[in-house]
Amino acid sequence: MKRASVTRFSVSLPPALLDQLDRMAREKSYDNRSLAIADMIRAQLVEHHQQMGSAEIVGTITLVYDHHKQHVQEALTEIQHDHHEVIVSTVHVHLDHHNCLEVLIVKGKAALVKRIADALIAAKGVKHGKLTVTTTGKDFVV
Repeated sequence: MKRASVTRFSVSLPPALLDQLDRMAREKSYDNRSLAIADMIRAQLVEHHQQMGSAEIVGTITLVYDHHKQHVQEALTEIQHDHHEVIVSTVHVHLDHHNCLEVLIVKGKAALVKRIADALIAAKGVKHGKLTVTTTGKDFVV
């Protein structure tokens, strides 16, 4: 497999910031600064794409809720059925007698994924929810 070419560029940092970068790179087991910086740039690009409503993203919507709360399961199921084209898969786990964890894998336009996540997280009975997004990988090279 042919490796992509690289472009070198210079970055100027205050010594204290460089020390923090080097410490983080070691703690995360990066072989060098370039790999650490490339991952940070990718993370910021993913975040940027999330803000662009038409960009395709993938991610997870994580929900914790009390399944004894009246109508919570029906509300969550209805939202999920309304958006079956975006929800790729779900995992449901019983945490204890009252609490459930549900993780939805989603893929679609950023604005729609965000709307679905907001609706699920705002459903009455949901104790905590979080949308985590990442890239489809199509726009990134290693």
